[in-house]
Amino acid sequence: MYNLFLDDTRNPRDVYGYTFRYVYLENEWTIVQNFDEFVRAIEMNGIPNIVSFDHDLGLEHYDHHHDDPRKIPYDRYTEKTGYDCAKWLIYYCIDNNLELPKTILIHTMNTVGAVNIASLFNTYEKTHL
Repeated sequence: MYNLFLDDTRNPRDVYGYTFRYVYLENEWTIVQNFDEFVRAIEMNGIPNIVSFDHDLGLEHYDHHHDDPRKIPYDRYTEKTGYDCAKWLIYYCIDNNLELPKTILIHTMNTVGAVNIASLFNTYEKTHL
């Protein structure tokens, strides 16, 4: 079993520095930085035991001067986000009759993105359990 850490700039030790969650220090991680690496890691290694999500995975995601800061313009992005990775993971598990990772963490500093990712998994739990 392996643990998957999705972030374009940080590593698990960095995330421990602001979350103070020992899970980031106590475990070994496979680190991926974008959607393609995320998909490739899961297709090659199977479903991880733990997955930790960042939301903003490209420079265009760091522009938070959108019309409505409570809504992320996913349709305008050319680079996929952690939200896209979470959505892909859920559909991959459904399509292949697999269970989601035992532990899902969200370490992004983008509060709207964190809520969006969490809502995907909450909806999945409500409709598939």
